[in-house]
This record gives sequence, structure tokens and C-alpha cells, in this order.
Amino acid sequence: MARGPKRTLIAIVGRPNVGKSTLFNRLIRRKRAIVEDTPGVTRDRHFADIDYLERPVTFVDTGGFVPEGKEDQIEKLVRQQAQAAVEACDIVLFIVDGRVGVTSGDEEVARYLRKQDRPILVLVNKCDGLKNADTMMAEFHRLGLGEPIAVAAEHGDGFHTLADVIDPMLPPRSPQPEEETLAEKDADAPIRVAIVGRPNVGKSSLVNAILGEDRVVASPIAGTTRDPIDSPFTYKNRDFILTDTAGIRRKAVITQKVEGFSVMGALRATEDSDVVVLVLDANEAGVDQDLKIAALAEQKGRALIVCVNKWDLVRGKSGTQSQWREELKWYLKHVDWAPMVFVSATEGQGVTKILDLALELFEQQYFRAGTPMLNRVTDHITTEHPMPWIGARALKIYYAMQVGTAPPSFAFICSNPKSVPDRFERYVSNYLRKTFSLRVPMRIFWRERPGQKQRAQAAQDFKKRAEHRKGWKPTKNAKNRSERG
Repeated sequence: MARGPKRTLIAIVGRPNVGKSTLFNRLIRRKRAIVEDTPGVTRDRHFADIDYLERPVTFVDTGGFVPEGKEDQIEKLVRQQAQAAVEACDIVLFIVDGRVGVTSGDEEVARYLRKQDRPILVLVNKCDGLKNADTMMAEFHRLGLGEPIAVAAEHGDGFHTLADVIDPMLPPRSPQPEEETLAEKDADAPIRVAIVGRPNVGKSSLVNAILGEDRVVASPIAGTTRDPIDSPFTYKNRDFILTDTAGIRRKAVITQKVEGFSVMGALRATEDSDVVVLVLDANEAGVDQDLKIAALAEQKGRALIVCVNKWDLVRGKSGTQSQWREELKWYLKHVDWAPMVFVSATEGQGVTKILDLALELFEQQYFRAGTPMLNRVTDHITTEHPMPWIGARALKIYYAMQVGTAPPSFAFICSNPKSVPDRFERYVSNYLRKTFSLRVPMRIFWRERPGQKQRAQAAQDFKKRAEHRKGWKPTKNAKNRSERG
């Protein structure tokens, strides 16, 4: 299926106070990370999804590497977070300080990076204004990580050279922006289903129940699963790949490097999937972390199934399935369109419903609405519902069209796209879901009618000419010529 190229993860690492956050802000073209001339300002990893060189890229800013044995407890955790980013990324940008030269800290980071099986680029920062730049650059060859690249993150120098080096490392460019392209589904491509959720909710047990074998290690000990594990299988003559992932905990309680690495793998498995199965524990369903994981799937545009596991432990004790549905849909109101199933992984009850729903939702991801149906939708919206007033005029919708799939995306051409109220967009979204029976994420875009700016300018010019004619008075000579006739 054509969903565009995979998002590339690029980690920015180095010892403290070499300009990592400044470089991060420069690359993403906005100030996301705090920049201060003090070591240790950045502690957690900062993520930014952008289009870089016309490809989807995620840049990760990390805290500084402090030599082992010399760090305090916080610095140790910061280094572990940075190592987790390196081990999960596709490309590493290793930042060093050109004004200071090679330090023992740089050499320790270089020793660690040389063991990693991924491209490493050495960026020599703060090179602006140095008279001995060539000699200084030669010094960094001894790190053993290839040709260093001179940059000045503060002023943007050297970024064209950096782009030229990174460009061939990225996936091929898409012919058009993703939201403007109707993706095609490959009939032979397997459906990827990611099993995600908090630790110890029964994800591995659910995978084993679906596969009918003990494919992955299942244990009541939280954190048993670390790496995402892919399991191919066939159901109803359709190929699937089922991915078991590590439990996603709150960032504040992720302390071990390996766990940070595991969580990043789970997040990437979510992005790579077609359908996300969010597993809840019936004994503790609907906590804040469940809501955040569900929001992540919606943000990435992935079909979502809410799976309430361990139903056998609460069945008949705390309400019916209908009551649970109503309560959980209210709590997960931002994804209340997602179907919900109740299963017992240990007893194997209800697990095939997950696969039936995955087949259905995969087809809905590539739904295409016919033009006549979209015209009827537009007519209903504009005639059966009061249009919102924007300023002194009511909103006008001229027509609608489908501009994308996976997720289904619709564009409404209207008079004032920048001021459409949120409540009206929710009404339109709900009506589209009801009309087309969609239970997958959906995107709605509001756009100007082609040529609207030119028409507005022409109307303004006409108004000025009319006002000029209305206020025009004949001169004295013109009056005399008129009287002589």
C-alpha cells in the first residue's frame, strides 16, 4: 500500500554545551528546545516531526553525554536517554565544539558511536570566525567517524553542505504531498497490526492467543517485552503481521536506557502499522496513559481498536459490556469512533473479533467517496443545518472533494476557511462518519475557492473606482464648456 516513505529518525548527540539544542531549533526552524550557555539544560529527549528535504523526518534532541563514573544520578539518566535515542534512530548527528577542539568527552562519545551500525555524521559547531578553521577541522578526523562537516548552528552556516550529505541517506521522495494523494492499497501487502498499551495489560498473552501458540514470552512481570516482535500469519486468506510491543509508560517513570529504547520501538511500530490495537486492563481501564496512547494512534492517522482484556476477571461483577462501552467512550471521547471489543487472552475468548475488525478497518482506511455522494453531503450540510456566521456573513460551502486515503481526507471549498468554528467542523465530521459508516481516523481541510483572492482584489478595485466616481466634481473649465454646449 502506498502511504509515502517511512519517517526517518535522526538523533542529535554530543557532550554538554556544544550547541545540540541550537542545531535542533535551526533544523526544525522553530524554538522548541531551551537554549542556554549552561551544561545540562536539556535532559529529556525532544522530538520534532518535520518535512526535511521533502521527506518525513523526526529530529531528536538529547541531553549531553557525561563520561561514565563522573556523572551524578540525573546525568546518568540523561546519558541513558541519549543512548536510547541513538540505538533507535536511523542517522546520528554527533556535535562537537570547534572552538574547544577534541576533548576526552568527545573521544568517549566517539568510542560509543563507532560500535553503532548506522550512519554517523560529525558536525563541528561554532566554526564561524575562526582563522585556523582548516587546522581545527583536521583535528576531528582522529575521532574515526569520517569527514567532519563545519557548521555554525547559531547563524545557519554549513547547513546546505549538511543537507547535501544527508539527502542520499533518506528514502526516495514522494511524487506529491501525502495529504493530496489518494493512496493505493497493494493487494499482496500484509496488514500490519500493532498491539500497544501500558505495561502488564496482557499484550503478549493476546498475541499468543491470536496466533494460537506461545510465540512471545508472556509474564506477569511488567517490562518482559522489550523489542517489537513481528509475527506473520494468515487469517481468512489474508496475510497479517502482528507486532507485539513494549509497554508504554509515562516518560517520568522511564529510567532505564533499555526501557527508553523499547518505548521508542513501540512508538515506531505504531507509526508503521495499518491498525493499532490498544489493550486496556479491565481491572484498571481508562487511565490517563490509555488516553495518550489512543491520541497518538489518531494523530498518526492509524485505524484503532480498543481492546478490553482480562474481561473474564470482571465479567458479571461491574456492569455489562454496554455500560462499559458508554463509560469508556465518554472517557476516550477524542476517539469515540473507534470500535471496542472485550476479550480474555488467557481463555482465548473474543480474540478473532480483533482480526475481523482489522480487516474491516483496513478497507475503510482506503475508502473513496463518489462525487455524487459528496455533493449530496454538501447539500445536506448547507440546507439542513444553520451555517455559522463569520463576522457579518454566513459561511458558504461551494463543494467538497476527497483528497486522500489512509486516513480518508476530505477538502471543503468554502468562503472563509481560516475561521470555520471547531463545533461546526465536529458536526461535519460526525455527519461524514454517519453517512459513510467510517470508524477510522479522518481528516477535514477547509480551503479557499480557486481564484478567490483574485476575485476579492477585483471587487475591492471596483469598489474604489465606484467611490471615486461618486465623489467626482467637475472643474470650472468643464462647467463653462458644458454651458456653451
